[in-house]
Amino acid sequence: MHTVSGGEVAGILVAVFWAILVSFLAVALARLAQTLKATTKLVADVTDQAVPLLADASSAVRSAQTQLDRVDAIASDVQEVTSNASALSTTVASTFGGPLVKVAAFGYGVRRALSGRKEDVLAGQSRRTVIVGRTVPAARRTKRKKD
Repeated sequence: MHTVSGGEVAGILVAVFWAILVSFLAVALARLAQTLKATTKLVADVTDQAVPLLADASSAVRSAQTQLDRVDAIASDVQEVTSNASALSTTVASTFGGPLVKVAAFGYGVRRALSGRKEDVLAGQSRRTVIVGRTVPAARRTKRKKD
């Protein structure tokens, strides 16, 4: 019979340890390969979906830029119209404002003068008011109005 020496036992233990270590590494490498394969598939799927989304987003940005350009053109037109209206109102106010104020003041003075003249003419006439068959003198009538 052959007796096993300590060196042979140590060699067998080292060989078994290496076999177990290689088995664990092989399993880890197989799982890593599956993970890399799944990751590659996921990246390919994301790329397939992202490209159309990016194209849509680019189209939306271009459309928004076109709309902003239109709004900018409209805003500049409105600003121009506003400045023209302001200039026109200033011109009208300076051209007609002074003369219209003078005409209005003249009209007011004429009305005031005519109404004062009417009151003078009416005050000069003796008028009587008839109430239920009786005549009331004008002096008495004005006294009642003051009360």
